[in-house]
Amino acid sequence: MDSKHKKIYLTFDDGPVPIVTPWVLDVLKQYNIKATFFCVGENVVKYPSIYQRILDDDHSIGNHTYNHLNGWNTHTKTYIENVELCSIALNSENKTQQTNLFRPPYGRAKKSQISYLSAKKPTNQPSYSIIMWDVLSGDYDKKTSPSTCLNNVINNVRNGSIIVFHDSPKAQINLEYALPRFIEYALAKGFEFEKLS
Repeated sequence: MDSKHKKIYLTFDDGPVPIVTPWVLDVLKQYNIKATFFCVGENVVKYPSIYQRILDDDHSIGNHTYNHLNGWNTHTKTYIENVELCSIALNSENKTQQTNLFRPPYGRAKKSQISYLSAKKPTNQPSYSIIMWDVLSGDYDKKTSPSTCLNNVINNVRNGSIIVFHDSPKAQINLEYALPRFIEYALAKGFEFEKLS
């Protein structure tokens, strides 16, 4: 994103899920920060009240496929259908905020998949903005300690950074350590947090 201003973008992948996503939302509310949640469609269907809270708290949402598919290992037609299924789930639970943000799980998608998703389409289908990142916390990796997770973010954040955390059980320990400490660090350094739109 624009590197002229001290604005950064927190993003969370893989939710919504019980315990972890509500905790993230509580932390964001405590600091009055807006973020972007790249939601897995099947989790939206399983936990509609948690998804609704993301919307009610005025965060942005994005499509992260219905079943967290790895694009490199998935036939393009199947992948596109899975993205569209996620879009249906996101929009059926949400009448006010239609999203055209998409992040491929694992950051892996074939050129054919990205080309199709980002191409202009008829009015009833979104043309997606593909959102990657420049700062990966590594919170999901069991080999990464909480302090290393925090340092991954602190040492790499800069103006315009898009930062990835995960609101998922596998990331919970690292996330609970790193997220509030990173927010306090970033605020002390004069960064402003914004959601993607």
